[in-house]
Amino acid sequence: MTTVLITGIEPFDGETLNPSWEAARRLDGAQVAGATLVARQLPCVIGKVVGVLRQAIEDTQPDLVICLGQAGGRGDVSIERVAINVVDARIPDNEGRQPIDEPVVAGGPAAYFSTLPIKAIVRDLRRAGVPASVSSTAGTYNCNTIFYGLSHYIATERPALRGGFVHVPYLPEMAAHHPGQPSLALETLIEGVKVMVATSLAVTADVKEGGGALH
Repeated sequence: MTTVLITGIEPFDGETLNPSWEAARRLDGAQVAGATLVARQLPCVIGKVVGVLRQAIEDTQPDLVICLGQAGGRGDVSIERVAINVVDARIPDNEGRQPIDEPVVAGGPAAYFSTLPIKAIVRDLRRAGVPASVSSTAGTYNCNTIFYGLSHYIATERPALRGGFVHVPYLPEMAAHHPGQPSLALETLIEGVKVMVATSLAVTADVKEGGGALH
């Protein structure tokens, strides 16, 4: 049986919800494209989150990992292209620490590209009516730390494993406290994750379609 690990992150920065975890936890145990989805929550603690992710992978032995994270202010589901080896925290994490200009992995490569079929995922999400785009910056906070930590683990210890990171907008009830900010309904996000899983399992060589940005 194929297993897909879906991770979300605990609430942070004064929020009581995190859309990434709300979607992930509702998919725990779901069957998608012949695979069983397993959900795990990751902390918003930069110094610990990679270790928690690695343990989740060891515990579940997945064939595919899709990590979700909140990106308040973004208007669509953002499939991240690249993780960079730097932490430059704009705000403290949930343990009050705020690393600045530190590596995620000392001595690690400057960056890693996602091993998910990012262009195919965007294509299929749009076809399913879910707003989506390729993003070339996962930030320099906890989400990028997760993405880089996952990518480094795959590159150095689990080369057969595929995985990547996806940023998602606020939920509507969160955007109500951030006037003017976009949001995405939880039901739409959940369906979007199912599409990501199905496409990632079906597509091993990504499609070549335009998805870049001018800035």
